[in-house]
Amino acid sequence: MKRLQVIIGGLLLSVSLIACEASQADAKGTEGARKEKKAKKEKVAPEPASAAVTVTRKWEVPEILREVSGIVYMGNGQFACIQDEAGVIFIYNTQSGLIERQITFGAAGDYEGIALNGTTAYVVRSDGRVFEVTNIDTPKNKVSEFTTHLTANHNVEGLAFDQKNNRLLLAIKGEEAGAPDFKGIYAFDLAAKKLAEQPIMKLSLRDPQLSKLAKAKRKSLSKIWQPSEIAVHPVSGEIYLTEASNPQIFILNENGSIKKRYPLSKSQFYKPEGIAFSPAGELFISNEGKKEKGNIMAVQIKS
Repeated sequence: MKRLQVIIGGLLLSVSLIACEASQADAKGTEGARKEKKAKKEKVAPEPASAAVTVTRKWEVPEILREVSGIVYMGNGQFACIQDEAGVIFIYNTQSGLIERQITFGAAGDYEGIALNGTTAYVVRSDGRVFEVTNIDTPKNKVSEFTTHLTANHNVEGLAFDQKNNRLLLAIKGEEAGAPDFKGIYAFDLAAKKLAEQPIMKLSLRDPQLSKLAKAKRKSLSKIWQPSEIAVHPVSGEIYLTEASNPQIFILNENGSIKKRYPLSKSQFYKPEGIAFSPAGELFISNEGKKEKGNIMAVQIKS
C-alpha cells in the first residue's frame, strides 16, 4: 500500500509539473501577443517636412467646400472647385472670399478632379467617368458624360489638362488589376473623347525612395503611393502629383519615375487633395478640412 501511495504521489506530481509548464507557456504566449499588439500600436515617427516647401498665402474656403477635392485656377483670384459629394462646380473668389457661381453638372457622387480648357471644364468621378461642362463662364452650359474602362477599384483621384497633347491625364489612387508593381496615369484624348487602354506612364511602386518609406512606415507599397491629384506645370511641362493620405508632392520625370519628392507638414497640409498652377507657374494646393475649414494655399518650392 505504501508503494502504491508513492506511485500515486509521483503521478500527481508529474501532472502538477505539466500543468505548471503549460501555464508558463500560456503566460509567455499572452505576453508575446501583448508585446506584438503594443508594437503595432506604437506610432511611427513622422517624416520630417521638406524645408524647400513654404506656404506664402492661405485662403479658407466656405463651409460647403470643407471637403474640397479638386481645384483649377481661372485667373483674377478665381478658382473652379469641386467637392467629393456634389455634382457641382463652385466658382470661388479668393479676393472676396465668396462663392460667386455654382454650376450643377451631375447627381451626388464621389467627384475627385477638375481640369479646364478655355471655358470648358472637365470633372472626373472616382469610378472613372469623365464629365464635360461647356461655357462655364455663362449660364448656358452643356454637359456630356463619358465612360472609361477604369472602375471604382482604380479609384481615380487625379485629373489634369495636358495642353501640348490636347488630352486629359487621369491618375489612380487605387490598384491595378493583376499589377501590384505600378499605378497608371492614363490619357483621355479630347478629340476622340476616348481613354487609352494602356497607361502612358507607370508609377513604379518599387522605386527605392518608396521602398525605404514603406519599410519605415510599415506599410505595403500600394499604400505608400496614393496620388490624390495631378497637374502639368505650364512652363516646364513637368508632371506634379500630390498625395493626401501621406501628405507629399512628387515631380516626375518623362518616363514617370520620381524626379523629386517633398514630404509636407501635416500641421499645414491636412489633406492636400487639389493642385493647380497659374499660367506663370505659381503653385496652388487645396486641403480638405476637418476641425478647421478647408483651404487653398499658394505654395513655393525652392529648387
